[in-house]
Amino acid sequence: MNIDVRLLQLSQDAPRLIAISSKVSLSGKVFDELKGMSDEEVEVWIRETYRRAHFSPWEHASYTFLIDGLSRVATHQLVRHRVASYTQQSHRYSEGYLRRMALKASEQLSLGCPEKPQKDKKAAYLCYAEALRKVGPQLEVAKIGFVPPPVKSPELWARQVVEATATYYELLARGTRREDARYVIPDSVRTRIVVTMNARELIQVFFPLRMCTRAQWEIRHIAWKLWAELMKVHPQLWKYAGPSCVFRENTEREEPAALEEYLRGQKAFGIRRCPELVENKAIPTCLANAYMTLNL
Repeated sequence: MNIDVRLLQLSQDAPRLIAISSKVSLSGKVFDELKGMSDEEVEVWIRETYRRAHFSPWEHASYTFLIDGLSRVATHQLVRHRVASYTQQSHRYSEGYLRRMALKASEQLSLGCPEKPQKDKKAAYLCYAEALRKVGPQLEVAKIGFVPPPVKSPELWARQVVEATATYYELLARGTRREDARYVIPDSVRTRIVVTMNARELIQVFFPLRMCTRAQWEIRHIAWKLWAELMKVHPQLWKYAGPSCVFRENTEREEPAALEEYLRGQKAFGIRRCPELVENKAIPTCLANAYMTLNL
């Protein structure tokens, strides 16, 4: 799908910060004593947040990601998570990935369309429209500007989005403003977005909902890629993260278990059924299917 997920910024010592914050509410020690806790104590107090379902300490750590190449279908779902900050590429001011499509088509047809519509914008836009309407096959060009859905007739989908993009450029050539011309562009158009979430939103809401097989496939893919990025920097925290079955199980066990232990079958699920009503015996297969989304 060519969706790039990149961790831009983070709370550097988030595991220790969360552990200290967790212990603050239960300990009579002063802060300077708490911040000297050992790595083993940090692990204990992270697990303690699960035992007590006490996730407010996780709010003190935050992470900022760049997600590039996802569709507007996915961003419409993403921004429903309101405990977060977002900055998204504007198709009102930018053609985004669309011009890349037009230039690729122009290159294949040797039309010589200008890289940027500077001096004679009308001629440039008409050239883009012509290139898109004449190029073939269209599927590879369509994938540059749009996220391809898993449909049985991808060529039909490609024909529609390429034609819509050609119409977009024809409208621009006729003097239509970008903010109005974009009304013809399908929601599968690619975009990019910067997202900042605190760790509580990620562990308690976003991952349980969006890593699950019940989530739409594109945002599920993004959620698993976000988790993979977090595992590179703070595995002490994020090894316990997962879809709703994992989160529910970990908050009911005496000690939480790592997601990878569930995936490998080293830990069994004790819950009767997950919050999405999958019965106990079917949960491991459901979880394995969700994990496969990471490699789409």
